[in-house]
Amino acid sequence: MSYPELFLKKNEDKRLRQGHLWVFSNEVDCQRSPLEQFEAGDLVCVNDSAGKALGVAYVNPNALICARLLSRKPNTKIGESFFKARLGQALKLRERLFDKPFYRLVFAESDGLPGLVVDRFGSVLSVQITTAGMEKHKELLVKILVEILSPSAVLLKNDNSQRQIENLSLEAELVYGTLPERLIIEENNARFIINVAEGQKTGWFYDHRYNRAQFAQWSRGLKVLDLFSYAGGWGISSALAGAEHVTCVDSSESALALAVESAELNGVQDRMQFVRSDVFEFLKQVREQNQHFDAVVLDPPALIKRKKDFKAGFEAYRRLNHLALQVLSNHGFLASASCSHHLSRDNLHEILRSSARHIDRHLVFLAVNGQGPDHPVHPALPETDYLKSFFCTVSSRF
Repeated sequence: MSYPELFLKKNEDKRLRQGHLWVFSNEVDCQRSPLEQFEAGDLVCVNDSAGKALGVAYVNPNALICARLLSRKPNTKIGESFFKARLGQALKLRERLFDKPFYRLVFAESDGLPGLVVDRFGSVLSVQITTAGMEKHKELLVKILVEILSPSAVLLKNDNSQRQIENLSLEAELVYGTLPERLIIEENNARFIINVAEGQKTGWFYDHRYNRAQFAQWSRGLKVLDLFSYAGGWGISSALAGAEHVTCVDSSESALALAVESAELNGVQDRMQFVRSDVFEFLKQVREQNQHFDAVVLDPPALIKRKKDFKAGFEAYRRLNHLALQVLSNHGFLASASCSHHLSRDNLHEILRSSARHIDRHLVFLAVNGQGPDHPVHPALPETDYLKSFFCTVSSRF
């Protein structure tokens, strides 16, 4: 198979040879291969400056990440057989990991399908396509997904900021079947009611599955505070595991409504409270009222979405953790998480260390975790290793 050629500048092939999959626009030799000659989504053969082929990629001349490798075999035909093989491999891995069809089926580059995320909610598939290159193949991708999984519905969740960068539509598309307003999924022996069409991201956050299970195990008999609770994943799991009482706090009325329904579904509503509030304001209020909790989970949305937002985002994480520690009982548990790629584990480590010292508390780490195995980490792409969770216990100073 012969593709148009995209040439890199001298010495700009090193990162690709080390396993990375992205080409940035400033790495391209635009005299030999002007980016404007390509249409967004075109397939190309990426060559080093000496003309040696490095693999097949799709391009977007209008984006900073202007090419993403699909295969390191330069003659690979990118068509039905290619996508069927990649999707089949992703499915085989998940079926080894999980007994029931509730997981992230495709995690973009980590599954060899850059620009594609697929979450499986039983018979419903929630799909995010974030690049023009993958958008060109969406009809084929849907066809294969229907063929291998026989879903009842396939929804393209297009409300993603990355699609704006790639000049793609943000309007959701139900491309197959009939989508119910409510779905019931299973996680950690709990059942949750979700709204895929109107929920955040793909509709649920599978990445914290094992972290929620760990926190729940340590919450038995405790008074728990679940901050940024969304649809109650952490809090309901804790209540089911035997927490004495759980308070879920979120600013989204619709998310809390789902959490209430899920609490009733699991029979734990009598031990749960749901508060619609800005989390910063809630923490300030309970601190002023001298209220304390035995276990606190702090799982905010990404507060640093772009590198230039780091300073403000770091300060927001610092304030949140500082406030959370102030409402934590002596010998209490804190689960502090971040899904911001730009906030490193070392950053969050330092936030927790300095916050504990500032209020003169003795803090130790019990565990440091990441994302679940249905979100595998590509060893050459640090961008895929985005989730970090610190499990701590805090006591009065020694």
